[in-house]
Amino acid sequence: MLIGAILVLSWLVLLIRYPSKALPISLGALVGLGLVASWVLWEESRENRHLAHLELRLEYAPDSCPADRPLALNLTNGSSAALLELRWQIAAYRPGDSTNLAERLYESPRYSGPSELLPGAHWQSCLPLPTLRSGYRASTLEFRAERLQGTFSR
Repeated sequence: MLIGAILVLSWLVLLIRYPSKALPISLGALVGLGLVASWVLWEESRENRHLAHLELRLEYAPDSCPADRPLALNLTNGSSAALLELRWQIAAYRPGDSTNLAERLYESPRYSGPSELLPGAHWQSCLPLPTLRSGYRASTLEFRAERLQGTFSR
């Protein structure tokens, strides 16, 4: 913090004392910083647009999945780019309720998708249940994927 204040103060002194030399350099640095910031924002909005076209459904299905992984996952890539990596967290809700009943513990499972999913492709898997608050049964809850983070091809 102190170093940052010293740098800003030094820059202001140079700008006031030598404006003909410091101003072009400062404007160049400002333009460069603006270009980097706009590129980062563009990349983030592109990823969000692609994530919005993913269809990820979770269903408690102990009859069609192994006992240790009773959540059936169906993922369809509806975007125009190949999905390279996908991570998410699972939330559990009672129907019509907005309280997440899945406990977010440090050792909670981290969920990730296929290594590559082409546009229009479909992927199915079975996942373990998140740790639920005591007193709730998985068969009475709705499961949703939240906090999706993905990487898509260019």
